[in-house]
Amino acid sequence: VIIGNPPYNVGQINENDNNKNRKYEHIDKRVKETYSKDSKATNKNSLSDVYVKAFRFASDRIGDEGIVCFVTNNSFIDSIAFDGMRKHLGQDFNQVYVLDLKGNVRKDSMREGIPIGEKNTVFGLGSMVGISITFLIKNKGDKSHQIFYYGVDWKATREEKFKLINDAEQIYNLPWQLIKPNSKYTWLTDDLEEDFDSFISIGNKDSKSGNIEDAKTIFHQYGRGVMTSRDAWVYNFNHKKLLDNINKMIDNYNYDLTRYIKHKRESIKIDDFLTNDDTKISWSNFLKGHFQRNREIVLDQSCIRESIYRPYVKSFLYFDRYIIDARYLFPIMLPTYKTEQENLIIAVTNHSQIPFVVQITKNIACCDVGGRPTQCFPYYIYDKDGSNKRENITDYSLQEFRQFYQDQTISKWDIFYYVYGILHHPEYRRKYAANLKRELPRIPFLTPYPSLIGGGQNLKTLTPNPSPTGGGEIWFKEISQIGEKLAQIHVNYEQQKEYKLKLIENPDIPVNLRVEKMKLSKDKTEIIYNDYLTLKGIPSEVWQYKLGNKSALDWIIDQYQIKTEKRSGIINDPNRLEDEMYIVKLIQKIVTVSVETVKLVSELREYLLS
Repeated sequence: VIIGNPPYNVGQINENDNNKNRKYEHIDKRVKETYSKDSKATNKNSLSDVYVKAFRFASDRIGDEGIVCFVTNNSFIDSIAFDGMRKHLGQDFNQVYVLDLKGNVRKDSMREGIPIGEKNTVFGLGSMVGISITFLIKNKGDKSHQIFYYGVDWKATREEKFKLINDAEQIYNLPWQLIKPNSKYTWLTDDLEEDFDSFISIGNKDSKSGNIEDAKTIFHQYGRGVMTSRDAWVYNFNHKKLLDNINKMIDNYNYDLTRYIKHKRESIKIDDFLTNDDTKISWSNFLKGHFQRNREIVLDQSCIRESIYRPYVKSFLYFDRYIIDARYLFPIMLPTYKTEQENLIIAVTNHSQIPFVVQITKNIACCDVGGRPTQCFPYYIYDKDGSNKRENITDYSLQEFRQFYQDQTISKWDIFYYVYGILHHPEYRRKYAANLKRELPRIPFLTPYPSLIGGGQNLKTLTPNPSPTGGGEIWFKEISQIGEKLAQIHVNYEQQKEYKLKLIENPDIPVNLRVEKMKLSKDKTEIIYNDYLTLKGIPSEVWQYKLGNKSALDWIIDQYQIKTEKRSGIINDPNRLEDEMYIVKLIQKIVTVSVETVKLVSELREYLLS
């Protein structure tokens, strides 16, 4: 019997802390060759969590017979990256009992408008993660494999959860539900729509690995947004401030490198040698790798590019291969300034903690541009010097769309915009909300039923992937056209008309257009810009255009404020001396974008899904 409360953390928060998790080479190898190998997820970083290693260790340790009981993070129950782990737990044990005590503040907060907090978490004291109690039972000679699940109400308080456990006394006194995982080793399938699997995927591991023959997807290549590991240093609203920060960091890096080369001895441990001052440099394993290879870094101003940091929040980025930990595929998505003028990238964020997010950009995207890790699907890809431009939409998908709709005029751009339109379709997002939390989107072929519904009202009633009926190609083109209109508004948001808000000036305050931190009035009709200026008359439609848990305007209010990072002391100030009205105008433009988006999405609503 192995009983434990393993720690749950993937790694140290900051490399400068020099406080890494202990490495377990054998267990790490076992996780890699089991849980990770059998996972279909693109991002498997979560499998580095210590509690995952504890499960792997215990599963191996008990041999042919035994019991494992752990209190852990509950993310393995339904998160995407843990599909391989769920597969092995189901195969390795005869009975699996999972008591899901919920309490994930980030995931459940404000669900149905009801906030949860410390009173709903098992451990309190700032604990943010959900908790589960898991019993794994292995009986020698028993060939059965059963998984039992019971989840408390997500609104339950800590006291109510403790009472449940105290009253039950034994696991057999809880109302367990016998669950049957699907073919993807998903345990909780009640909210999933089965027909989702029949749709064409926008991307999968076969396409990403270059196995084109098996890649029955819409896009060849896709990848995550840029992961810097030091956002405060490499992102800034101010071009000069960004250069100063990077120059300071590079100087300190090269200073340490010079000392290291001069005094290098086998006995010197690099982590004990480096300057771990957060105000001078931000280390990471990646940067330390360059350091150990004696690689000097030179400031290159041409590396400064514009990046989309959060929805409709543009910032300068130092896009350097040595300073940024992972640029992923952006060196072939947007290798040069010129490619930003012709390429478009659909960015999707599907995560268990937030509603599905889709946005489009022509700029380098941050890893968490959607608020959580985001996958990016470009129309074009290039060689690293910007040459050899080629379409990233597969010939397979072009053939499938043309054959289904019996229309040889359908182009790859039509498909690209059709995808963007479908991903905004309100009924698609409602019906497949649970699926979109678990995997990358799949795109249905929509075509009209022969008859209308709604008492003869003139509604375009559609069903996913039926046999084509006359006129289907018309619906495809119309959805594609709406998708293109949405894309043009969203990409060119800075060129949209300024919505006519009332700018109320305080006559008792000197003229001041500098923003510190904006506030929203309780009725959400006004933005208190600062003590001098209030923007009044925000239409209610604005709040309907959501990107995750926040509206587009919420993202602007949240991000366009003066922020000081605690560790480095770096200040990021969005105010522009050369254009003091920029943020005010941006707010007005985002209101226009939101209102127009709601109108276009309303048009998509006419194409009803069966």
